[in-house]
Amino acid sequence: MSDQNTYSEKIWTNSYEQGIRAELEYQDMLVPQYLEESVEKFPDNPALIFQGFTLTFREFNDMVGRFAAALKSYGIQKGDSVAILLPNVIPCVVAYYATLRIGGVVVLNNPLYSDRELEHQFTDSGSKFLITLDLLANRMVKLREKTDIKTIVYTSIGDFLPFVKRLLFPLVAKKKGLAADVTPAADLHKFKDVIAKFEPDNTQAEVTMDDIAMYQYTGGTTGVSKGVMLTHRNISHQIQQIEGWFPAFNKGAEVMLGALPIFHVFGMSTSMNFAIRMGWANVLVPKPQPEPLLEAISKFKVTFAPMVPTMYIGILDHPDMANTDLTSVKGCFSGSAPLPLDVINNFQEKTGSIIVEGFGLTESTPVTHINPFNGTRKQGSIGVPIADTICKIVDLEDNTKEMPVGEAGELLIKGPQVMKGYLNKPGETAKTITEDGYLCTGDVAKMDEDGYFYIVDRIKDMIISGGYNVYPRDIDEVLFEHPKILEACCIGIPHPKRGEAVKAFVILKEGQTMSEKEVVDYCDTKLAKYKLPVAVEFREELPKSNVGKILRKDLRAQEEAK
Repeated sequence: MSDQNTYSEKIWTNSYEQGIRAELEYQDMLVPQYLEESVEKFPDNPALIFQGFTLTFREFNDMVGRFAAALKSYGIQKGDSVAILLPNVIPCVVAYYATLRIGGVVVLNNPLYSDRELEHQFTDSGSKFLITLDLLANRMVKLREKTDIKTIVYTSIGDFLPFVKRLLFPLVAKKKGLAADVTPAADLHKFKDVIAKFEPDNTQAEVTMDDIAMYQYTGGTTGVSKGVMLTHRNISHQIQQIEGWFPAFNKGAEVMLGALPIFHVFGMSTSMNFAIRMGWANVLVPKPQPEPLLEAISKFKVTFAPMVPTMYIGILDHPDMANTDLTSVKGCFSGSAPLPLDVINNFQEKTGSIIVEGFGLTESTPVTHINPFNGTRKQGSIGVPIADTICKIVDLEDNTKEMPVGEAGELLIKGPQVMKGYLNKPGETAKTITEDGYLCTGDVAKMDEDGYFYIVDRIKDMIISGGYNVYPRDIDEVLFEHPKILEACCIGIPHPKRGEAVKAFVILKEGQTMSEKEVVDYCDTKLAKYKLPVAVEFREELPKSNVGKILRKDLRAQEEAK
């Protein structure tokens, strides 16, 4: 084993680009106070752009104040949970900031989730209020009966559009599946009606930096989604860490691509919150497919673009790429999965931008590592720990033993962005955060002699599909519920567009028959689309340990051997 000082010496700071500080002097500012600061400095600058509809910082703040007043009128108080079930639309950002302003707890939820998944998150978080889309409203009214949610507010994709688009929207929306009729119900209100009814209340509730700001749900390897408790300090200091890493970008001077889903912690921090802190325009893209991405970047002259690998690959593969001007882009941040070298080179060449790869977890708000922007960027590396982030690689069996440079072990992380713990799960928290405050990531990694880190493998069986975390146990459990299925086990397999996708191995009960399509269609009734298997293999037996546990790693090895 190594001498115990290898990691405490923080050798990675020698690889920081010039001018980047290893330790920051943090402002203890609540996230809504970043908005107030940007309103003061840049009142008439665009804050949010959606399909060409623009809100200035002053107008955005006014809308936040109105929704904050509405939340209070519906009885939402400090510490109450507010569920947000929306894609990247203006009311999503408004609801987030309004909730934090009144001292509520934000619960961001994925609109692609099934009722089964959402019921767990609403119930576990104790959510009392929900803001969602008209497309989901009727479903949510039915689901509300099983939860503590009292009031539902819904918005439409067409609520905030430029004049001409707003006129045309009703003519095409329902045909294209962009709008839906909502059946009237008790305590169900339209977002636009709600904000029109109230005067802005810009009072910041008295909360401390260590109060909980949000429950951010992550899939669990046990199949149960866990609520990560993130404090105001976690979120605020993370934004300042990101700001400190990109000093070449000035306040009030850039245009952010808001394509990463805000309901995902990566989009929340590196896109939404970072843009508001910096006083930048944020171009919201609710469906980050290649065509809308190309249009958003070229039309609004995006200069900073955080994306996941599938987005870069999709843009480069799109036939319109050759005729689209993307040269406004200066900086890109990529995370969630490794980005192939040819994609990096191709994208950088076509845009003139610099892509830096990074790493993070929901439990760390999420960013912990980034390659230097104006420094050495190492292919295949997640980069170096950002300011005030301490990391070490430890023995897989004994996390008190540090591994020497270049040797693999579990990655442990400590810093101001590390969560308070898991909601209602003290046992899980104790397993994940050590007594001295290190977050056990479950990732096998190594560090080189320059302090750059590399992810080697995952201890957990998580699959990253199109930037989304997929936990195979979630799918296993759904398959086990089918009356014809005896046993099932899912793994991640390579996928040309998504990076990874799900493959299911299934043993049927004696005398039963099923097709691959039947298995996928069944999963489709229980799971989000991106979790669905793309391949199903029927087997007579599955590899097992001597205590009868199915060996997922053996299935992966067999698949790789093919």
